[in-house]
Amino acid sequence: MAEAGQFPRGRQLHIGLSLSPTWLKGRPADHPEGGSGEDPTAFYLALTRMAERAKLDFVFKADYLVMYPGMGGGAVGLDPTLMMAAIARGTDRIGLVTTVSTSFNPPFVVARQIQSLHWISRGRAGLNIVTSIEGAENFGDEPMPPPETRYRKAAEFTDVMRRLWRSYPHEALSGAATAAAIDHRGSFFSVRGPLNIPAHPAGQPPLFQAGASEIGRDFSSSIADATFAAAPDREAAVELRGDLRRRAQGHGRSADSVRVLPGLYFFLAATREEAWALHARAHAHLTPEQRRKSVKTVLGLDLGDLAPTARVTAAMLPPRDAPVRSRTHAELLRRFVEAKEPTVTELLARPEVVGSAHWVSVGTVDDVLADIVDWFEAGALDGFIALPGGSLESLRLFLDELVPALVRRGLFRAEYQGTTLREHLRLAEEG
Repeated sequence: MAEAGQFPRGRQLHIGLSLSPTWLKGRPADHPEGGSGEDPTAFYLALTRMAERAKLDFVFKADYLVMYPGMGGGAVGLDPTLMMAAIARGTDRIGLVTTVSTSFNPPFVVARQIQSLHWISRGRAGLNIVTSIEGAENFGDEPMPPPETRYRKAAEFTDVMRRLWRSYPHEALSGAATAAAIDHRGSFFSVRGPLNIPAHPAGQPPLFQAGASEIGRDFSSSIADATFAAAPDREAAVELRGDLRRRAQGHGRSADSVRVLPGLYFFLAATREEAWALHARAHAHLTPEQRRKSVKTVLGLDLGDLAPTARVTAAMLPPRDAPVRSRTHAELLRRFVEAKEPTVTELLARPEVVGSAHWVSVGTVDDVLADIVDWFEAGALDGFIALPGGSLESLRLFLDELVPALVRRGLFRAEYQGTTLREHLRLAEEG
């Protein structure tokens, strides 16, 4: 078994593509590259077919349960599970990973929806489990529960959903087995079962999770087949991957059972100058004042009138239990301050501050390729989620030039070896 930083001979990357229009950051909401026309499904289907031609493992769609004024602005925010069902009929091999909140959905309904997507896509469905950090007002009058409660509910939800998937085995279709109730009574859910749709012969849909906070890491390492890691630099990614592997073993799983997939927010162009111009344009709308406000929102730290050259030290950090919007982003930024004691200018340029906690790579195809190889060889990742920045041309360069370069190096597949998402991710029969 390989330790963090060591990879067996022939090991290859897992690559997924985010279908969120990250390339629109800093651009008008009605930009023609936003897919906000009368048929948004056709736009996302076209992107998915591009990713399938490049033999990527899967496409992925995030979801929001509130009116979200973020990237893409005017893009039509379709329910991702319904959208993936539509995309499934126009694709053949690529995995389709949707997103569902465990805080606001009953497990029976989600188990049925995802198993239905699994059948519609012929074994290519995957589920990104989120606990949500906002949206409670759309489901009742109770405030958003604290993280500890949300994750306890998510753990029970996941257990119930998996048991429902097993409650109607595929063998029951031939009379070799029977469906059986699960009779679950827990802290959050009471579900009799069984599920009224049989298991697909491909096995259970793979589970994805994101979260770099302590409680998020523990949950992800206990249930996920892959983790969408928030890792703004290589050192953070190495630490996270090693920690998740150790935690997985603590939960009685193999260290290799969780694939760690950081988000790679890339800006690709023919020259470095053009690529950096794309990056600058994407963040030009954020003033120093807005960035300082973002630090307070993300970290709970008020920079006040600190000069741009002043150092931000660990002693200045608020208590870890101070209220923040996202524990994951707060912990990433806190660790950076503790390790580097950056200047105010350096802090204000961090990905967590300008709107993303992801790894950012800017340059030519060769530049970003070198970044990927460096992270892979350092044991920082098992693959990544592609987040194209700047323009759709950046995505085209990634799929048409960078991925083939990875293939030539033996780090990615030249052709699909299987037909299901479990096969693409090289997972055991059951999760």
